[in-house]
Amino acid sequence: MGSEKKFITVAELREHNKAGDLWISIQGKVYNVSNWVKEHPGGDTPLLNLGGQDVTDAFLAYHPGTAWQYLDKLFTGYYLEDFKVSEVSNDYRKLYFEIAKMGLFEKKGHGTLYCLTCVALMLSIVVYGVLKSESVLVHLVCGMLLGMLWIQSAYIGHDSGHYQVMSSPKYNRVVQLIAGNCLTGISIAWWKWTHNAHHIACNSLDHDPDLQHIPVFAVSSKLFNSITSCFYGRKLTFDPVARFLVSYQHFTFYPVMMVGRVNLFIQTFLLLFSSRNVPHRAMNILGLLVFWTWFPLLVSCLPNWPERVMFVLASFAVTALQHIQFCLNHFSANVYVGLPNGNDWFEKQTYGTIDISCSSWMDWFFGGLQFQLEHHLFPRLPRCQLRNISPVVRDLCKKHNLPYRSLSFWAANASTIRTLKSAAQEARDLTSPVPKNLVWEAVNTHG
Repeated sequence: MGSEKKFITVAELREHNKAGDLWISIQGKVYNVSNWVKEHPGGDTPLLNLGGQDVTDAFLAYHPGTAWQYLDKLFTGYYLEDFKVSEVSNDYRKLYFEIAKMGLFEKKGHGTLYCLTCVALMLSIVVYGVLKSESVLVHLVCGMLLGMLWIQSAYIGHDSGHYQVMSSPKYNRVVQLIAGNCLTGISIAWWKWTHNAHHIACNSLDHDPDLQHIPVFAVSSKLFNSITSCFYGRKLTFDPVARFLVSYQHFTFYPVMMVGRVNLFIQTFLLLFSSRNVPHRAMNILGLLVFWTWFPLLVSCLPNWPERVMFVLASFAVTALQHIQFCLNHFSANVYVGLPNGNDWFEKQTYGTIDISCSSWMDWFFGGLQFQLEHHLFPRLPRCQLRNISPVVRDLCKKHNLPYRSLSFWAANASTIRTLKSAAQEARDLTSPVPKNLVWEAVNTHG
């Protein structure tokens, strides 16, 4: 005699939303991930952020079909009783399964091979130019070429972090460590830690680390209330120093981006030498040792200190293009405070992202991330497929009256500077730490 199904309500599921008592539901079935959170390949942050909710859309977005086999052992025996799937979620899931049926998740093209070849070629030219030429101009060009190498290498690390670009997880991890740690000096472990949180809580002021740049930048006056970062576990204090810096952020944005790489180096070291549980810590540290061996050694081969400084600054200046691009994709989009809601996955991504329109021959330069919304909706989709699904995503947004923002590179820069300037003007109101411009708030902070 078969046992009857057991049900719990959405309200009851919501009570299991903290470490040690963490439940989620996927397609109506309820799972206990309290212990699994420690083993989750994507880290604990995504599960903690979505605990106590239905996470079907996010699960589909991030996991290949092989991940379903791990769910049975986590099943609680309960089904979700009163959960209703929104119309937009239904359409999103249909589109996901259509893409999967067409095999687009597996059709990776040869982008990684081309990028690896270009990176190897650029590295050879840089080393040759530094060692064999005495021309200052050649050394300057080599520094700039090194910056371009870092950009393309970062895209390889990004791709391999989202989907398997190699034949096995082991080789994929090797590519990540080479492209990230060894070539750019930025730990793939740090990137995964912050990037997964960013995707899950896209543009949440207190959960998305990519918007938490106090005291240097503030994209919303809500940050003036010294909110607590749930990601870093500390208060983002808006003190007089932060007020001063933010007041001029629309002027300092590009200069700061020029040396933004230094902050990434610092963040990498802070994580790897922290008490946090860092996957493959030893390999990440070893990869950094490789970078901090070849890069200073290469710089030391230049004939004098002025040229060395010029070389480093030139490489940093070029990589600023990539740092700026990442900001363009999100800084002037809508933001919110609080946890993401699993049932409005599609909506949150549309409100929090901005695409950069460009010709197909420029796709290599943006690494596929000019299709930011498409990437957020289908993060496992190879970059060569993003342009193909863009029209379908645009139509789906139109059907549900959701924003699909695609701006030129220059228009996106102007939009970002306007957002920074608006927040700067709010920060200059020294009479009250609480912003009074409700129109600005409505336009810029509510999704």
